[in-house]
Amino acid sequence: MKRSDEKEVLYTLKGLSISKGDFVRENMGYFDDFYKIGKLLGIGTFSEVRKVESTVTTATRAVKVVNKMHLTNVEDIKRFFYEIEILRDLDHPNVLKVFEYFQDKDRLYIVTEYVKGGELLAEMNRRKATKQ
Repeated sequence: MKRSDEKEVLYTLKGLSISKGDFVRENMGYFDDFYKIGKLLGIGTFSEVRKVESTVTTATRAVKVVNKMHLTNVEDIKRFFYEIEILRDLDHPNVLKVFEYFQDKDRLYIVTEYVKGGELLAEMNRRKATKQ
């Protein structure tokens, strides 16, 4: 590549905007090939959250596992992918970071950072009770 061609490429890329969310993607592999599932952290209406360890990096993460059987209509499915979209686009120290997501025949998985300390709602209720 000539020096003038390199300059053109730089100018073309100059206006390009890249955010961390651009790197969050659906992993087309099998979840179990990438993560070792650990203890249960919480249960919700449609899902459960578990502590996991990456088999590639040994990093500790959390995973939200949604059984597809609970997503009974198109709106439920849209809501799930909208949650991924929101988390992917937010980049703030006080917002949980999402790394990737998977799906198989029966489940959907959202892999996020692992935050120690329990559920936010429980902590808020504890603090509210302490103030009264």
